[in-house]
Amino acid sequence: MKDELAISLRNDLWQRKLPELNGFSAMPGGHYRTDATAWAVMALSVAGATQDSLRSSRHHLAMSQMENGAVSLSPDHPDAIWPTSLAILSWKDSHEFINFLDMATGFLLKTTGQHFTRMPGIPTGHDPALKGWPWISDTYSWVEPTALAVIALRVSGYEKHERTQEAVIMLMDRQLSRGGWNYGNTTVFGKELNPMPETTGMALSALAGLVPESQVERSLNYLNNYIDHAKTPMSLGWGFLGLGSYGRRSGAAENKLPECLNRQGKYGLYDTAALSLVILALCADKGLVDFYKESHGIS
Repeated sequence: MKDELAISLRNDLWQRKLPELNGFSAMPGGHYRTDATAWAVMALSVAGATQDSLRSSRHHLAMSQMENGAVSLSPDHPDAIWPTSLAILSWKDSHEFINFLDMATGFLLKTTGQHFTRMPGIPTGHDPALKGWPWISDTYSWVEPTALAVIALRVSGYEKHERTQEAVIMLMDRQLSRGGWNYGNTTVFGKELNPMPETTGMALSALAGLVPESQVERSLNYLNNYIDHAKTPMSLGWGFLGLGSYGRRSGAAENKLPECLNRQGKYGLYDTAALSLVILALCADKGLVDFYKESHGIS
């Protein structure tokens, strides 16, 4: 069942490849996007696509890389540098693109968001001095781009680098007291905000093996309880990847992911990132970091 579904999704993704550019669009008939291309390459690779079939898409993504090593969302938005982490993960399977991967990891290692020392009276509860990564250059760091960067750096051999280690501290500082993560705020004016399953799954995926499991037990419990009610590809995809990173994934994925895909008949097609995430959740039972490390022999 799982293999059949992965093959079906793989065929759906191929329909979004742009023949004139060899990249991928977010939706059928759409324009080239670096993030959609990176997501599609990652998913197609784990779903059994050959290296030859992915070479042109990886190459086009490499041609989108800027001189500083970053991969932006588009030439019109050069400051939107968050797809850099996705590009690293899409190139990781091919030695042919090692130079582009090295440039991208170098960019991440020397890049941070804008941060400042906590001042008296600040309305937010987390430490604004801890450095992670932003969506947009020279803006504040948030959970999702930081988690993606940590995952990309870990599978590239930079798990013990000081930037990765500080980002781990930053993510732990953003964990909510009752468990889980949201976009990156804990409390505002003394009121704790609500967690979200997708950001919780991303943070757990990044942190697995780097912090004692007891320190994220509340978040694992939150996600495990929520996953039974989740319905969207983002919540289910990152939820199962996060739980799988700690060996907490249940057999519910075999039923809930196909059910999620069937909802496209009612609500419309999911975008390329969402479809790709479902494929990754289907295939990477132990989470993204372990999957990449095992497939590349990284200790």
